Parts: sequence; C-alpha cells; structure tokens
Amino acid sequence: MKSRQGYEPIGEEQPLELGGRDGGVSSDDNTTSNNTSKSTLLMGVSALVLVTLAFLVGRTTNSSSSSSSSKGGGKTATLPNLSNMPTRLCEIYHQGSNIQMIQTSFAEPSKQWSEVPCVHVDNRKLNKMEEEDEDSDEQQKYGTAEIKIDFNNIIFPNRPPILGFGGAFTEAAALNFNSLSKDGQDAVIELLFGKSGLGYTMGRTHINSCDFCVQSYSFDDTEDDFMLEDFDTDVTHDLESGMVDMMLLAQHMNIESFPREADKYGMRIIASPWSPPAWMKAPTEDDVEGAVHAENMTSSAFPVCLRDGVGKQSKYAASWALFFDKFITAYANHGVKFYGVTVQNEPEFAAPWDACAYDIHNEGDFIANHLGPQLKKSHPDVKLLIFDHNKDHIVKWAKKLLTKEHPASKYIDGTAVHWYAGGMDRLLDGAQGNPNMHRFVSELEVVDARKDHVLLGSEACHCPTTGYAGGDLSIAWARAMRNVHTILADLAAGSNGFIEWNLILDSIGGPNHLGNLCDSPVLAVPHRALDAEDNFPSQLEFEHAGHPFGEVHGDNKTREELNAEGSPASYLDLGVVVQPMFYYVGHITRFVRPGSRAVQGLVDASAGDPKVRTFRPKGQVVAGGGINDLARDGIEVTLWPCEGSTRQEWLLNDDKQMQVFGHDWLGAPTTSCLAKRPDKDFEGLLLTSCNITENRSGSYEVLPVEGKEGKVHLMSSTDKKGPCLVVQPLRNNGGAYGPRGGAQVNVGSCDHPWAEWGFDSSTGEITSSAFEQLGEVCLTTGWPFLQVGAFDTSATAANTGAVIIMINEAREHANYELKSRDETMLAASIPPRSIQTITFH
Repeated sequence: MKSRQGYEPIGEEQPLELGGRDGGVSSDDNTTSNNTSKSTLLMGVSALVLVTLAFLVGRTTNSSSSSSSSKGGGKTATLPNLSNMPTRLCEIYHQGSNIQMIQTSFAEPSKQWSEVPCVHVDNRKLNKMEEEDEDSDEQQKYGTAEIKIDFNNIIFPNRPPILGFGGAFTEAAALNFNSLSKDGQDAVIELLFGKSGLGYTMGRTHINSCDFCVQSYSFDDTEDDFMLEDFDTDVTHDLESGMVDMMLLAQHMNIESFPREADKYGMRIIASPWSPPAWMKAPTEDDVEGAVHAENMTSSAFPVCLRDGVGKQSKYAASWALFFDKFITAYANHGVKFYGVTVQNEPEFAAPWDACAYDIHNEGDFIANHLGPQLKKSHPDVKLLIFDHNKDHIVKWAKKLLTKEHPASKYIDGTAVHWYAGGMDRLLDGAQGNPNMHRFVSELEVVDARKDHVLLGSEACHCPTTGYAGGDLSIAWARAMRNVHTILADLAAGSNGFIEWNLILDSIGGPNHLGNLCDSPVLAVPHRALDAEDNFPSQLEFEHAGHPFGEVHGDNKTREELNAEGSPASYLDLGVVVQPMFYYVGHITRFVRPGSRAVQGLVDASAGDPKVRTFRPKGQVVAGGGINDLARDGIEVTLWPCEGSTRQEWLLNDDKQMQVFGHDWLGAPTTSCLAKRPDKDFEGLLLTSCNITENRSGSYEVLPVEGKEGKVHLMSSTDKKGPCLVVQPLRNNGGAYGPRGGAQVNVGSCDHPWAEWGFDSSTGEITSSAFEQLGEVCLTTGWPFLQVGAFDTSATAANTGAVIIMINEAREHANYELKSRDETMLAASIPPRSIQTITFH
C-alpha cells in the first residue's frame, strides 16, 4: 500500500550546465529511497501520530519556519478584499449547443451536483457587451480568467482512451459492506457503480492478504508445495469475506446501468499481490538468525523477497508465477474475469505489512523468466502491469524494463502508478510527480513501447483516518479537492484511468491489521442507521484498532448537522456516510466515461490590462485567492499562466532566499524556500527548508539582463558566474495543458534565454516569457488555484460531445470566459472551493 516514505511543440533542448541532482540515496538501480529502515519508520509513525492529534483536536503549532535563520521574517499583509468583485451569471453564447453546468461548492455543501442556471445570449449582444466593457472602469478593474479549449485537438490520439475510474475491493471494504442492511448495501452499490452514483467501471483487489485485512492469509500454506496441489481453488476466504460477491454485484450494476458501454468496456478489475505465502519468502530482518524462510507474510527481504531469487531455475519464483495463474482461474470460475494483474504492490518498499520487495532488475527477471511466460500460456488476455508504486521512480523503471532489448518487455502491457509522496508527510500525497508522468509518456515513444501500453493510476487515498472521524469539513473538503486535482493532472499527462484505494471503510478508516487507517469516499456506520438496535456498537468485531486518534467527531454530530455538511441524511439513515470526495470525484467519473480522450485545455491569465489578474484587481499589489496551502517543503515549483494568487507570490528575503508563506490543512503556518539544486527523482526544483544551516535552499542575486529592460537573472549568489534559475520545459509538450501548464524550473546557464525573468518585488510575481508566442507564465508553488480539464466524449456511450471540469481551490470566487479557439462559448463565475462540470450535448 502506501510507501510512507493547437500548441506548437517546443524543442527539448535543455539549458547548458544544468545543476547536479540533490543529495540523498544513490540513483543506482540497486538502491531505493523507499527501502526505509525500521527505525526511520518508527520515528515517522511517531511524527504521524502527533500530526494526527493536531488534526483531530484542532490544535495548531508553529511550523519549522520558526527555526529558520532568515531575517525576512513572516510576511504580513492585508489580503485583497474581492467581496466587491461582481460575480458573473452563467451566460451561454454558443448557438446550437445544449450546454449544462452542475456545481458542488463549499458554500452550500448539501447541494451537491446542483444545476447552475444559465441564460443564452445572442452573439451580437455579446459583441455589444464587450464594447461596453472596454469603456467600463469598473469592469476593467477586475480580472476574468480565459479558459482556452480546443475540442479538435485530441492530445493522445494514438494511445488508448480513458478506460474509467474505480476503487479497491479489499477485505476491509467487503466486511464493511456486509455490515450494512440489504437496503444499505443496495444504496452503496448504486452510489459506487450505478448511473445515479459514480458509475465506476474499474476496480482492484489483492492476491492473498493486504494490510486492509483483519489478518494475513494465503491460499496455499503447505510448505514447498511447488505445484500448488493444495491451492484453495475456491478462494474460500475471499468468498466468505464477501469480496467475490461484491465484485459480482458491481459487474451486474455496471451492465444494468451502462448496457451500451458494458459491451465494449465492462467492469475492469486488476489484481495485485502484497505477499506470497511465507514459505516462499526469504527471511527478513525480523526473523531469527538462520531461518530458512520468512515466518510471516509481513515485511520483506530486499532486493528480492523470494527464497532462491528469480533466476530461471528458481523453484519458488516458478511456483509464485503459478500462484497468479491459479488465482486468476479461481476467480474466473466464480464469474470474475480480471482485466489485468500487477507484478507486485509497491515493490520498492519492504513494508511492515504484507510485502514482497523487488528492485528493477529482479522484477524484470521475474517477469521474463516466470510470470510473463506463465500468463502468456494460461491467460493471454490478462494484461500484465509493472511498477505499481509512486511517481518518483516511474521513469527509471520504464527506461529499464520497456526497452525492446529487455526480455521482459514483450510480456508487459502497461504500467501502474500510485499517488503517494513516498515520505511521512501525508499532506504531500497527490501533490508530487506530475512532470514525471509527462516524462513517462514521452519515454514510451523513446523506447518504442507498444502503442496500446496502458498507464493506470492504481491506488490513492488520504491518511490518517477519515474526514468523518476528524470532524473538520474544511479538511475533508481539502482532501476532495486534492483528489480532483490529481485525477485531472494525471489525465492531462496521458493517464488512462484512476483507481482509488478502498471502496468503503468504517468510521475510523479500517479495518487494517497494522493500524494503517485511511479514508474512503463512502463509509459504513451501521450504528447510525435508523433500524440499528439499541446499544449497537460503533465498532464491529473485525475492527481491532480502537480509537488511536481519539474520539470519532462525526459520531457526535446529529443527523441534521451531517446533512447540512453534505453527508445526506437519507444515506445516513441506512448506515452510510457519503463524504465530500465522493461528490467531487463524481464530477469527473459520471461524465468522463470510458472512451473519452483529453483535449487541449488551460486556464489562461485574465485578458486585457496586464496589471489585472484573476485574483488580484487593478491597483492591488497583494496577491489574492486566500492563504497558500502549498507553501510546503517538498512541493514542486512550476510555471503556469499568471493568476495573481498567493501561490505565485514570492519574497526575496534578507538572506536572498526566494521564500513563500502559507498554512497547511491543519491551520499551522508554513514557510518554505526555493531549493538550490534539483531533486534527484523529480528533476526540478522543489520547495525546501529556509534554514540556512541546512544548506538546502538557494541564495539568489537579482541582476539586470544587459540590454533588456525589465528582465533579470536570478543568479546563485554563492557563485557570481552562475548558475541561474532557468525554465525547464515539460516532456510530452505538456500534454493536454500544453507547454505553459506546469513546466519545471531548474538551475543552468545564465546565457540561455530561459534564464531571463521578470521580478516585481511589489506583487511578488516572478514571470517568464520563455513561451513567448503563447503567453507569460508565473513561478508557482505546485499548481494554481484555478484549474481545468477538457475531454472529447463523443466516442463514448454517454449523450455528450464534450465535457469540461473546472475547479477553484481558492477561498475567493473567480470569473471566467470559456473560449474554444477564438469563440467565446460561455461566461460564468465559480465560487470559492468549488467544482463545476460543463457538458456539451
């Protein structure tokens, strides 16, 4: 599971003298930053518990900024008051189209997926209104973002389309599902897989146990049973837990709800192993000295978990490959035909729960020598996906295993990736690695991989515990927004789908036999059902964690309070909590159906006066949008069109560091500075500690560029000859966002044109004209508040031609005009912390 640890292409020429990669673990294939020592893990868990306590009781603490020796101090300023900025009614200018908009907003959390009324406006009236606006000082004072879409520009026409979205059928999910009444179960299946719900079409399950089980289990515990004669061909445990039945119900609902779609796509479920039976595994560091094999399925030896390796003569590797074969057959006999399997869940992490570690070499050899030939012989229609881990190393694995020279490549059908940040800072989950996704898709062409190679987001969740348990709607909402951001960014980069982790959990996020409690879109709370007996326990016998993070605050809220916060009472009466992330994800899954394709789309700067930004009115110098919650160590620094928000506000402090300020989801103040060297895995500059004694942040001199008024070099002040801050374009030409949608920054030659910047110390904006023909970009922490995803849905079974998803993470509303090429199609406003889906029929 989680390692806690028309655009014109721009050439891929890089500035000379790019800086060396940051320190840390060697990038050699035989090492990995995720192979965390147990002592480090324990310290991390202790830190996690402290963070969680703050989350649950609403405490705030000073961030590590207090230890910074920067003399810049905390930046205090009055945020701009945009309460007077007029909001725009939804006006449709495009004639002949049936355009509809739905919205979910933090301001009205109980009105999910509500239709936004729009009026049709004649194009002649639009032209007159635009002429009047040109003469209106009031209109020119406030910015209107331009959403630029090109429905005719399908970004990845030669790659597979979007396959769908889904969640995982774990034992924990099945136990919680079965804890509900028949009416509650029916409601959950409709919520997750039905036409009125999320309409999920993908799923994932575990081969043998995972951490989201009551305990470890295997389907053949007979030692040295190499031919697996004692393999439980009925997969009795998964039958009795209800996992198989839950999958069958999902399949039935998919066919019933989407009959035309099901014929071509159906319900696609992948299976992933966490651990082989203990008798197949080499001893771990937890086992007694001289042990022949591992005592338990938890933890793993590294760099390969199997007893005699993965060479061609390995009896244990051959038996483990046969295990896949028998598992697939057993499920097929019950009516569940798997779409694919991954080789191993999180192979780089020798986790303290059920695990089996491989480095690149060993996973490749296991595929080439055993798993690939076994599946090709017995299950040629089942796809084989590699990696199944975090975005930091996805490119490295592709370069090694997908090249045609590698004997495993001919068996590989796709790559699975997780959204976790790889460390103990769970607020970075879903926030890192998007440029690596672009690199990966570009690398598929470099290695001449098959055109039908699938890139699939295979696991994502928020930890620790649940939004319901924490009781803070603002945090639950932030989690929902992070989900949508990551899905849209992945699809823009070329991903073919996104699978959440557990479909349903209990009120605290379990059961998990290692206490690794996490969130899910839907929760089972049978004790809250109207028909629950008196003294019905709030935790059932399968949940052994107790209350490690304190009381469950959601249990202290009334039915009416939860309903007002967006968890409908009609479902609560059945023992089901529907969380904000459910409704946010539904803005995508209900409309971007299998067969959809990403098209060009980007939120551009406000048109007209360059001094006016979407979140910063004319005459203001202080950035808008609300406090920056991405001013955090580990966030990637990127380039996006300027929006005038706090995510694009920088301070050159007294120590010559480029510093940003904000707070995290817990309300704790944060500050970070621009790193001095690129991260070795993400290959660009990140935010890092401002503490100068740690020597991680850069120090920059702002020096005018000779002969170019308004242009400066941001030169390393430790060496007057450079390097300088430079633009680093995305591979894959930026995918659906284009070159200006998340380009990275690095350090390199000061002589390169990409080393020229604009720096306005009054507004804190750092701008670049590297993409001159397309428009200016601003240095951004992570990504902007206002984001978009655009999709051609004409080839789907849905009754739509195109879909646009708008998300506003700011605490202020934003006005925008949606344009397809040069035609204004729609104008509207999106409220603070809101999401909108616009469909074109």
